[in-house]
Amino acid sequence: MPEPHLRASDTDRAAVVTTLDRSLADGRLDLAEYEDRATRAHAARTYGELTELTADLPRPARPTRPAPQRHDVTRALYGGTWHGAWGGDLRAAWTGWLTTAVIVVGVWLVSMLATGDLQYPWPVWVIGPWGVVLLARTLGERRGGDGDRQQLTA
Repeated sequence: MPEPHLRASDTDRAAVVTTLDRSLADGRLDLAEYEDRATRAHAARTYGELTELTADLPRPARPTRPAPQRHDVTRALYGGTWHGAWGGDLRAAWTGWLTTAVIVVGVWLVSMLATGDLQYPWPVWVIGPWGVVLLARTLGERRGGDGDRQQLTA
């Protein structure tokens, strides 16, 4: 902790109470001693007062964790899935795109046959941008070479 005369914050007091909680759970403190120290921790004004409360307790071991890798960050942001909806499986993404393409092109063809006129090819605006993004993602996956990512296989 910083210098003992400096004022402690609520976060500092909460951290000391958390240490006391662990010590109670581990059997290092009995309930009466825990209650006394926790009360004093909430009333503490300086770091010195807080340090006294945990001076006879072992410091918790800090877990060693390697620096996060790129796929760890991606999992954290997207919950382990690619953009939350497609999962990590590119085959499923392409299947969804193809299914949608068949449906919208089918609707377009049926409407052309029903009217007898050549109509504007509007399905390109439904499946075009989606296909471009999906193609870019697929090419990015193949170039990335990350072992955690699944590759599109025929």
